[in-house]
Amino acid sequence: MTEPVLSTERLTLTPVAETDFADLKTLWADPAFTAAITGRALSEEEVWFRLLRDIGHWRVLGRGNWSMRLKDTGAYVGSVGVLDYRRDLTPAFDAPELGWGVGGAFQGQGLAREGLEAALGWADTKLGAPRTVCMISPENEPSIRLAERVGYAFYGNGDYKDHIVRLFERRRP
Repeated sequence: MTEPVLSTERLTLTPVAETDFADLKTLWADPAFTAAITGRALSEEEVWFRLLRDIGHWRVLGRGNWSMRLKDTGAYVGSVGVLDYRRDLTPAFDAPELGWGVGGAFQGQGLAREGLEAALGWADTKLGAPRTVCMISPENEPSIRLAERVGYAFYGNGDYKDHIVRLFERRRP
């Protein structure tokens, strides 16, 4: 299978690759990015394992995280993905998971929405799943608002690694 490259007005989305490692290290050191995800910067080792997980995701499942870059400059913006992380989440996910995040320098510009809509369009067309899900920290109000703007609706709270997360679902149009 050829891994899909997606394009929007301002972004090019390419499946995560080893060449993204330096940009991922910078992203996972950005407090504006990590605040609502891990609450801390990640070590180089942790970023490397995430990179390998994401590359493997594409190889095994034919889906995963895309790296989002600005078309005009090639600047690394963040990532968006259609995932199956088999999270130790209660209640467990029973549909493909969407995840996204952009670096602090790119927040508030509509780029996360642009990338998320591209990934959702791909998922709706290629996977044909009747619904997708996502989990968001209750404090992450910008991501909650974004999820709602693209059609996600709250369906309950979950427990993930001893933290309460909000669970959202989106029905395929």
